[in-house]
Amino acid sequence: MSNTKDYFVHEKALCESSNIGSGTRVWAFVHILPNAKLGHDCNICDNVFIENDVAIGDRVTLKCGVQVWDGVTLEDDVFVGPNVTFTNDRFPRSKIYPESFARTTIRAGASLGANSTILPGITVGMNAMIGAGAVVTRSVPANAIVVGNPAKIIGYVDAKSSTSSHALSSFPEMPGMVSTSVKGVSIHSLDEVTDIRGSLSVGEFERSIPFSAKRYFLVYGVPTAETRGEHAHINCKQFLVAVKGSVHVVADDGETREEFVLDRPNVGIYLPPMIWGIQYRYSNDAVLLVFASDYYDTADYIRNYDEFVRTVKRVKGVA
Repeated sequence: MSNTKDYFVHEKALCESSNIGSGTRVWAFVHILPNAKLGHDCNICDNVFIENDVAIGDRVTLKCGVQVWDGVTLEDDVFVGPNVTFTNDRFPRSKIYPESFARTTIRAGASLGANSTILPGITVGMNAMIGAGAVVTRSVPANAIVVGNPAKIIGYVDAKSSTSSHALSSFPEMPGMVSTSVKGVSIHSLDEVTDIRGSLSVGEFERSIPFSAKRYFLVYGVPTAETRGEHAHINCKQFLVAVKGSVHVVADDGETREEFVLDRPNVGIYLPPMIWGIQYRYSNDAVLLVFASDYYDTADYIRNYDEFVRTVKRVKGVA
């Protein structure tokens, strides 16, 4: 074995790059091409191939049997499981090369399960979790858990789970409000009247709904695999009710994340400003009613999760 500079390269590895951070370990039968860049404290296991136009951050783990092709970026703290397959050309032909290879980015903290396949030109969001054997055909949001072929979102990392028909059954019999673990987010049970003629649910603005609405919209006909939301508002307040069917709602304040299932027309969730909101796993018959405190303003949206987290920290005075 040989110890080169301040990183380790096994004597049976072929490491042609000198752009390797301190503390990184390169094990047997690895081949790293000259222009590849690797950060600090990475662990590159046996039988890994890393091409030239590749950037790998700090503390990245590549397990055995992985090939990282031109156009792939792995940010800090990414885990790549055994035999994960990256691709960089959607229409490959022998001896025919594109002008440039599609760019694929695996954001910080994401994990790719064993034997998963990552199609070219996509981004896997920060801290996302890709299940073993998944075939990822499009970009994955931050913190999402995806499985299957094609990969679909089945949950969100570290999101506590609540449902309106089970965990939320602790509501008082009379209409009321229950706080959640997410800052400022609350669940509201609304007035409901049921008799032989049918049922009626009612909410009053600035009473059971904690603001006066200037806008409403309905979301319906959403395929089960699709995700809505994926943004935060700077000033706008929202109140969500599943008037038909069921919808999963994830609320995230930048530190705590909780998931709720809205499945009763007399239960709503209040999302204050600066809460990252996600709606997914719509039932086939789902109709989601959303009341908003402000008129539509594209400048009020934060659509990038990294930007949202930075903004939250800046507001709190955290570097």
